[in-house]
Amino acid sequence: MASSNDACLCAIVLALALCSVPCESSNAFLSSKGGSLTEKAFRDDIMNAMGSVLGCGGEADKAHIEAIRSVVTPMWRTIPKVTQNRVDKRNLRYIVHRYFMQTSSLQVRGFEPTRPTNDSHWGSADILSQMVPAYVESVLDAKHVSQQGYSLQDVVDMVLALDQLIFDWEGSLLEDVYKHQRKLSQQALSHQDLKQVVEEYMVKWMVDADPEDHALLLKNHTLAATLIPHFHELLRFSDGRIKTFEFERQQRTPKGHGRNAWSSTYSFEDAHKVVGGITRSFQSYWQSECAGMKESLMAMDKHSTGRVPLARFYNTAINSDWRFGESEAYLRELGALDESSSWIGAQVIIPNYLQATSNCIVSTAHYLVCCEAECESLMGEIEDAIQAPEALPETILGIVRKMTSQTTLDHDEPAHLDGNMVDQLNKVAQKHGGMVPLHSRLFAQWLHYVFPHECPFPHKTGAISSATPSEFGDDFRASKDDMDKHAANATALDISVTKEELQWMSQWSADEELMMDDYSVDGRRPYGSVLFGLVSLLLILGGIAGGVLGKGTQKDTSLSSNSMHSHAHWV
Repeated sequence: MASSNDACLCAIVLALALCSVPCESSNAFLSSKGGSLTEKAFRDDIMNAMGSVLGCGGEADKAHIEAIRSVVTPMWRTIPKVTQNRVDKRNLRYIVHRYFMQTSSLQVRGFEPTRPTNDSHWGSADILSQMVPAYVESVLDAKHVSQQGYSLQDVVDMVLALDQLIFDWEGSLLEDVYKHQRKLSQQALSHQDLKQVVEEYMVKWMVDADPEDHALLLKNHTLAATLIPHFHELLRFSDGRIKTFEFERQQRTPKGHGRNAWSSTYSFEDAHKVVGGITRSFQSYWQSECAGMKESLMAMDKHSTGRVPLARFYNTAINSDWRFGESEAYLRELGALDESSSWIGAQVIIPNYLQATSNCIVSTAHYLVCCEAECESLMGEIEDAIQAPEALPETILGIVRKMTSQTTLDHDEPAHLDGNMVDQLNKVAQKHGGMVPLHSRLFAQWLHYVFPHECPFPHKTGAISSATPSEFGDDFRASKDDMDKHAANATALDISVTKEELQWMSQWSADEELMMDDYSVDGRRPYGSVLFGLVSLLLILGGIAGGVLGKGTQKDTSLSSNSMHSHAHWV
């Protein structure tokens, strides 16, 4: 139970932070549908999500809290601290991003490492999402204004808040499905009714289209199977999630209440848990598609550099694999293009391409479900062994020499550790007084060349974007003429030379960037007073509310191939 002081702080913070949001129509805060954001919806959703953080009522499941803590603690030990075991805002978001990528391959909008911490101007499509991290951070600041930075508990609190906000958004989409099927949220559903609800939810979740087109897809499964790859397998997956929920419900049923668990009726809350489970488990189900794409790319990588010449990339797209069709400009925007080689020309960087938003399976207004970030497990292995923000180069080399990466389902590849890579790591250490910072651009770059098929090449913050195809625009796909022009040179690249002769590390850059905000000389940064922080937030909220929220978010609702590609690269 929250103390009276906690309750007072909660009321003051929420009242100040929310008072400037205008009242419009009644769309839910996290709804991706068109329309306006409302004061009541904003208050209800944010207060619900932040309740456990502020102690304002409601408490998160203890097992869930411990599960979050077990994932973020190994990262926490290796993150550089501002003071008194606290991290800055950039590292707070960095850990939260990695948590969601590790546990469910969710890329939460606003937490992309490519985005400058205070940059919320990448397009009106995701300005609303920027309010969420800014708001949660302001509440965390208000909790301990005399402290500098954020604690491990703050990391857990932010994850819990985002978990709840995502769950709320799923609930708003589920309510739309109930309404469309003329079902009352208070009525119990049969097993068949629930299957029907979940099927429509899956189509609306995966395909960005207007209601008429959604209805057409639901009515015509042949058309749906044509436009949505593996459509029938997806329906079996959703049915499997229902069966998983049934099994878990039976296991949780207290003695004497077994009849309710075996009755095969389902409440709205039950349906909500089923679709929530779909979000968290969908990437693991779809990973075989990502793995297949990786195998195709590696087959084009004749010299194991982690790169595919753009000519060969487009040649494959023309002749055998339709997926590899992003335009050169879009690949450059995503940071998936290496243009440093004067000999080979433009090359697609395999891990950067796989992790690009163009390959995210599902794209909603507030998160994307993407391919597994394979470098996370490698970085986690290093973090577990070192348990500190920095290490001697020989310590890192001793760990990495024992590591392998799973390049395909049937093959593990040892680390690429020749003399040149050892020299490069020593040069990184020389820049930092003999130690290698684990969370730095240069170490990430070193990891990329050691594990070129798993770890992405790190661009400097703000140099690239995470724009989805629809956000990039109609030119996200290469024209046939462009692909043909590049593909004509594909066979000329089949040359018998070594990686070193290819100058495969031509993209290496000595530019360093540490995973910390800018601080003053003593490593500290004043956070100001609660009132100053909240007033700043009110100005942000007021500006966004006036410029965006009153108008509502816009969606491309056509069922064209372009709009459907904006929801999933596979479509």
